[in-house]
Amino acid sequence: MAPIARFVFRPHITGRENIPKTGPVIFASNHLSFIDSIVIPLTAPRRVQFLAKSTYFTGTGFSGWVSRNFFTSIGAVGVERGAGQAAQVALDAGRSILDAESAFAIYPEGTRSLDGRLYRGRTGVAWLALTTGAVVVPVGLIGTQEIMPVGSKTPRIRKITVAFGEPIDVSAHGTADSGKARRQATDEIMAAIHELSGQELARTYNESPPSGTLLRLADKVFPRERV
Repeated sequence: MAPIARFVFRPHITGRENIPKTGPVIFASNHLSFIDSIVIPLTAPRRVQFLAKSTYFTGTGFSGWVSRNFFTSIGAVGVERGAGQAAQVALDAGRSILDAESAFAIYPEGTRSLDGRLYRGRTGVAWLALTTGAVVVPVGLIGTQEIMPVGSKTPRIRKITVAFGEPIDVSAHGTADSGKARRQATDEIMAAIHELSGQELARTYNESPPSGTLLRLADKVFPRERV
């Protein structure tokens, strides 16, 4: 698929030389479209795996077969989406990929940006890097939302840019069991993504605000970690 996709869409790709040819590496990218999870594996010079909704692998009939085989072929790993235990299960799946010396892609924002802004990063990316010793390659995607806008089922031919930044070693921030280290490492990664993508910063998490005055106040006074 890669040669065909590059011929049709002709993406502008920069920084491929920044990607380590061997060893565990985390691709940390902004997230603008469903197509992002296809763009990164097709433009990276090595096989990249990422997490995808488990429903993509559990469908029935012909459409279910097509979905299951397509996502398996591009390196997707099915997981249940959600917070708490579901989030930790997803991170553990990513860790197993990195422990196998492979490449793993993650969106620190957690979900797609619907307004084009870059949201605050969740610390799961730092936990993975600090736990496995993997370097982090920041990725800036530009224009992918024009190929498949929210709600679209078929891709359009549009010009996009895929920028791979210089690898980041976050080990200087501390260990994976330190909340401060995870936060600082995540902020460094998001700053690198921002430099590549040029997006406006949202400075908040990409999520609905807590409901109720007390919950909003508690979240400001004692901010909880998002992974």
